[in-house]
Amino acid sequence: MFRQIADFEGAWAYERESTLKILRGLTEASLAQPVAPGRRTLGRLAWHVVTSVSEMARHAGLAATGPDDKAPQPSLAEMIRAYEESAGGLGELVRARWSDAMLSELIPIYGEQWTRGQTLGALIAHQTHHRGQMTVLMRQAGLAVPGIYGPAKEEWAAMGMDPQE
Repeated sequence: MFRQIADFEGAWAYERESTLKILRGLTEASLAQPVAPGRRTLGRLAWHVVTSVSEMARHAGLAATGPDDKAPQPSLAEMIRAYEESAGGLGELVRARWSDAMLSELIPIYGEQWTRGQTLGALIAHQTHHRGQMTVLMRQAGLAVPGIYGPAKEEWAAMGMDPQE
């Protein structure tokens, strides 16, 4: 939960760039990698991450721009562009519409009552959760995974170190 907008802006900037690392590490072919037969694909997960930024913001009463969560999955390049647009403006939108004092106010979200600060935390946690799923699918699709909270296997080697087991 966030109590100051500046804290959210700092966290969001890092998380936004982390998500862009993952999205930029995908390929058009990798988007077809399924979680399991008949389940979501890597592309569907990526598109869900992209659309959830504006979807969650709109549920919180912020007039966010971004694709509708029911919009069909576009090309990878379009996904990245849409994410850059919606995620890039979110911190500014929060600062323009909310104050630090408002972060403790309850708002209706998904049939529950969350504070605005809790909603911002949930947005980050939701994105982080799906990024983790995406990295597993990236490995299954034969892609390199970028380090987010520490070096990935390939990055250990680039630093001249043995990857951790």
